[in-house]
Amino acid sequence: MTGKLYLIPTPISQENIAWALPSAVQQCVADIAHFIVEHPKTARQFLKQIDCKHSLQELSMQTLNEHTPAKDLLALLDPIFAGHDVGLLSEAGCPAVADPGAELVRLAHKNNIKVVPLVGPSSILLALMASGLNGQRFTFHGYLPVESTARASRIVELEKLSISLKQTQIFIEAPYRNQKLLEQLVNVCCDSTDLCIASHLTFSSELVATKSVKEWKCSLPDINKIPTIFLLHG
Repeated sequence: MTGKLYLIPTPISQENIAWALPSAVQQCVADIAHFIVEHPKTARQFLKQIDCKHSLQELSMQTLNEHTPAKDLLALLDPIFAGHDVGLLSEAGCPAVADPGAELVRLAHKNNIKVVPLVGPSSILLALMASGLNGQRFTFHGYLPVESTARASRIVELEKLSISLKQTQIFIEAPYRNQKLLEQLVNVCCDSTDLCIASHLTFSSELVATKSVKEWKCSLPDINKIPTIFLLHG
């Protein structure tokens, strides 16, 4: 019999892990001895918090990140073919959602491997839940262009899409570029457009606020180098 592929979300803050993962999920993960991870060091730090039943030295860890060649993916599933359950760990949040792993999960399905998604934090969904914007129609775009002119054009495009489709547009930026993106959003978007800023989600310093662009122009928060989700609805 083949094993299962468990998709394991990991905390997105340093707060008490009990706030991020239900005890039943922690117990399930604690039984697993084979993992596919982005960075073994941080994966071990996470597993240490949930009192893994195996010693950290005994755990098998294979690496999957944005640089992993597609030709190497099938070999990552070898422990499953040998009958072992394997956990796919995100560095933070949900694996395969704005994160490496989707191609591996698709490969598991092609090989009739049971895929088990576990409950845990997703900054994208947490931000959407708290935004008050349209949760029936939404699109996550990942990163916007880095170059200022191209980014401005993309913002205008997303605002028009939001208006025409009545759809929430969700995107992120590298934390050290957050402030510049925020400033450009309020300069480019229409005053009536709603903009939600969701920063430091699940941290004690969490900030989630939705205002019109006109309201944001009066006072912009300092989100420089703070992980943030941006949500826009025209």
